[in-house]
Amino acid sequence: MAKIEGGCLCGAIRYSSDADPVMSTVCHCSHCQKQTGTSFSTIVGVPREALKVEGTPKVYNDTADSGGKVWRNFCPDCGSPVFSDCERIPSLLFIKAGTLDDRSWFEPGSHIWTGSKQPWVELDESLPSSPDGSRPS
Repeated sequence: MAKIEGGCLCGAIRYSSDADPVMSTVCHCSHCQKQTGTSFSTIVGVPREALKVEGTPKVYNDTADSGGKVWRNFCPDCGSPVFSDCERIPSLLFIKAGTLDDRSWFEPGSHIWTGSKQPWVELDESLPSSPDGSRPS
């Protein structure tokens, strides 16, 4: 895969990674719904050491539905959520797919926290899913 690049709406926060994504998912948890202002969050997991960030994001210290810590990084100028850092999976950082410069390649590999999904959201039944944050099956 080519280099991953992206950033916030105003350009104050930019990131890049030369590593292939480890995973891609759609999270339906209540906190992602609130953070995005919509029904879910599309995310791409990349190795922590591979993500290079330019600019200084503001961080919101959250406690996830699972009880674990989530550090939600967003632009202090335009408010765009850019990436999250989850205590449960410390080896990865989770880029918000909507902030990718080229989003055409993004394809969800699973759905998580489907127990919190909005009733009008229909899932692709061919993808693994999980009603909570456990590994989708």
